[in-house]
Amino acid sequence: MKRRYERALTADELSRLPDEDIDTSDIPELGPEFWAKAKVMAPRSKPNVSLRLPEDVITFFRNESPKGYTGRMAAVLAAYVRAHQPK
Repeated sequence: MKRRYERALTADELSRLPDEDIDTSDIPELGPEFWAKAKVMAPRSKPNVSLRLPEDVITFFRNESPKGYTGRMAAVLAAYVRAHQPK
């Protein structure tokens, strides 16, 4: 039976849980066919870019939610690129 928590646990709290307290019953086993095709890949990193923006643009994205505002800005730019690529 799954243990219910009053709130989502933080990554630090999850890392301290003993293995036997973690319910993995809803995670399917990875069989030999998965491991036969598995490849080790280096993580893709994003280049760091410094960009000067108008204060009102930054304020708009920060006011929506201070956490993750640069990610939202990147998502808007990515959507613009996709919309302007040739079909």
